[in-house]
Formats: sequence, structure tokens, C-alpha cells
Amino acid sequence: MIADKTYEPVQTLRLAFLGLGTMGGPMAAHLLKAGHHVTVYNRTQAKAEAWLADVGQDPRAGVAATPLEAAASADIVLSCVGNDQDLTEVTTGPQGGFHSMAAGTLWVDHTTTSAQVARDLAVQARAKGIGFIDAPVSGGNLGAINGVLTVMCGGDQADFDRAAPVLKAFSRAVTRLGDPGAGQLAKMVNQICVASVVQGLAEALAFGQKAGLDMHNVIEVISQGAASSWQMINRGPTMVDDRFDFGFAVDWMRKDLGLCLDEARRQGAALPVTELIDQYYAEVQAMGGGRWDTSSLIRRLR
Repeated sequence: MIADKTYEPVQTLRLAFLGLGTMGGPMAAHLLKAGHHVTVYNRTQAKAEAWLADVGQDPRAGVAATPLEAAASADIVLSCVGNDQDLTEVTTGPQGGFHSMAAGTLWVDHTTTSAQVARDLAVQARAKGIGFIDAPVSGGNLGAINGVLTVMCGGDQADFDRAAPVLKAFSRAVTRLGDPGAGQLAKMVNQICVASVVQGLAEALAFGQKAGLDMHNVIEVISQGAASSWQMINRGPTMVDDRFDFGFAVDWMRKDLGLCLDEARRQGAALPVTELIDQYYAEVQAMGGGRWDTSSLIRRLR
């Protein structure tokens, strides 16, 4: 499930991890390997049981039936769910974790959400004596598996200082960018950049193929120069080979770009290229590619 990694020595904590998707499962496994006690929850409990089997029935690992149960004995609760509604459900819903957390504990959310829901939950957490950090991640499923994610955080400095050593179990960079909501705003900046790079890469590769070039050779050459990017190195070859059954799904990218466009309207910021690429992703969805990797933008050019 996860790659080998050397973990920094930290105090052993009781953690809860809610949401065991393509990102959350490996992240939770790294926390366990780092020496923590980890209780997991997933909306589909079979996935939680499968995670428990994958980590070898470790005595420090457990499965909870609800977020309320998972959070009850945790020093820190971490979540990585789908969207604003899912996050609200696992925090303040009828079986939400906020209801069972003790004062002085901490919630760290890795979901990509609106900045407003992060701010609202920070206020509600503070009223209960709970810390709250919005901490979306970048690096994709491979980053989660290898434990080298980038974590963008918003929240109080003291809460961040408590969270950062724990988050380093699955990351290579953990940075506080401001008050609650700042992490989500930074993730929006990230997704705007990624979408533009993927579209540019798709156009370039499609052009090269039309011109009859050996694009694997072209990628090898130009990835050594100014055109290089993570997307080119990690996704360029699979784009050339027309393989997209992995990675970060188009459906999730459209969700993220929707958050970006909504926030841009609130801020009065212009995102003309992002708006266009969002519509290109809508075309990929219409082609049946909602679960394809985001690099599938090239499909609409073929």
C-alpha cells in the first residue's frame, strides 16, 4: 500500500483518520508506520476492513463504525473526504466527530473544500475548545503512497505547530500559509496552475504526434529544459500511450475548479483560462471519462 520511508521520531499519539480513498488510505498507513495508534473510519466499512487487512492487522490499528466513535479517544483527528457536504457530515453531522472530541484536541482536514467551510468549521471547533487546521494536499496518489505530499495549512500557529510533526509522516513539505481558510485558498492556486499546465502539455503532445514525431523521445529531451514540469515527467509518457485509468479523476478536478471559480467570483478575480479548461474537462466527462486521470485532456484533441 505504501512505499518504504524513514520517519522522524515523534511522540506516539492516538489518531483517527476519516476517509480511506486513494489518498486517505496511504496517508493513514504512513501514520501507523510512523508509530501512532490509528483508528480509521470510512463511509463504506468494507473499505476500512480492507485497509486493516492491508496493514497486517497491526495491534495499533482499529476500525470505527462512525466518525463519532473514531474521534472519541483521539488526540488528533484527520480527515480526507470528498467535498464540503461530506466534511460537514463527518464533523458536525448527527454522528460527527466534533460531538465526541475532548477540549484540547485537534482536527486536521485534508479534503479540498471551499475556504468558507474551513472558516466556519474552525469557528465551531474553537467554540468547543478544539483546534482546527485546513490542510489540503498536493502530490496525487503516488505522493500519498510515497509519503511525499505537499501540505498547505490554514489555522492558528499553535495548532499548526502541534500538527506539523504528525503530518510529516506522509509529506515532504508542511507549511502554514495563514489563518483558517488559507490552506484551501492555496490549494485553489495549485489547481489553477495544474489545470493550465495539463492543457498546455496536452496541446503540445497532440501537436507533436500529428507532426509524426516520436513523442517519447521528445519528452525525454525537452524534460531536461525549461519546458519540464511534474506533469510532463509523470504524465507525458502515459498521455502519449493513451493511458488514463489511474491518478486524480476528472470528476474531482471539476469539483476543485468549481471551487476556484466560485471563489474567484467572490474575490472579483478573472480566471478566463481556468473557465475554458473547466469546460474542456466537461467535454471529457461527456466522453465517459469522469474517472480518467486529469491528463486525459489530450483525448479531446485526438
